[in-house]
Amino acid sequence: MSSWLETCKPVASSRLQLLLAGGLWSSVGLGLIGVGTYWMARNSVTMLGLLAISLGLGFGKSVLILDRAANRIVKRIELRGEGRCLGSFYSLRVWALVILMMALGRFLRGVGISYALLGLIYAAVGTGLLTSSRLIWQAWRQHRQAIRS
Repeated sequence: MSSWLETCKPVASSRLQLLLAGGLWSSVGLGLIGVGTYWMARNSVTMLGLLAISLGLGFGKSVLILDRAANRIVKRIELRGEGRCLGSFYSLRVWALVILMMALGRFLRGVGISYALLGLIYAAVGTGLLTSSRLIWQAWRQHRQAIRS
């Protein structure tokens, strides 16, 4: 069974894994910012104030939490080397956390919290992801430049 898995798994270079990780963080971040901003604009007269708060919280989360996570992902990809499984830029623990965060978002939408507050949370998380994705993109660019030289 193990040999079948080894021959059939989709493999990717470390450069492609950095591209996928950076793309995932950036696209999810942009999506959350967009949805959060939409919800705040639709459901609050103080949308600009909420947006400013969400941006501040997002930048804080980026600096205090997500930058370290992004650096761990980059280090994981670089240490594991070439030819690893396409989705293994995250560990199983991190994939489980992603699923948990998606479920938490679904739960929060279902419990009756105002969409203005949900928008603030979504925009803050999105801002943090988008801001911290810069570290993954920097590693991707450095990897690309190292290959060219």
